Amino acid sequence: MQTTPQIRTRMSKQKSRDTEVELALRRALHAAGLRYRVHRRPLRGVRREADVLFGPAKVAVFVDGCFWHGCPTHATWPKSNADFWRTKIEGNRRRDRDTDERLASAGWLAVRVWEHEDPLVAAERVRNIVLIRRSKRPQRKSSRRAER
Repeated sequence: MQTTPQIRTRMSKQKSRDTEVELALRRALHAAGLRYRVHRRPLRGVRREADVLFGPAKVAVFVDGCFWHGCPTHATWPKSNADFWRTKIEGNRRRDRDTDERLASAGWLAVRVWEHEDPLVAAERVRNIVLIRRSKRPQRKSSRRAER
């Protein structure tokens, strides 16, 4: 079964970045005193972009849509063109797992936030992770100039 023109049009209008959920999370993170980069690739040569990136702490935050990433709580499997959508969503899940593994092997932590999560609660979770990882970073040696 083919996707109808109406569905194709509706899906093409779905934002992939700067969604309401992302913006709410970023506002909450900023209000909590955190500064970050937006829509950056944590690893060179890997075409995966984090929604929010904390470089020095090596934390990459991904805001996952319930439909597109197969949320265990809210995902629904479409009845129209079911094989296509199951393949698409399961492929997204595989890519997410691969991304998390690649980041972990490079010393990064991937944090997944579902679109249905309360942005304030998610921001607090991210904040705690970032602060813990910042505190575990080795301190840079003071320069000779500071010792004089």
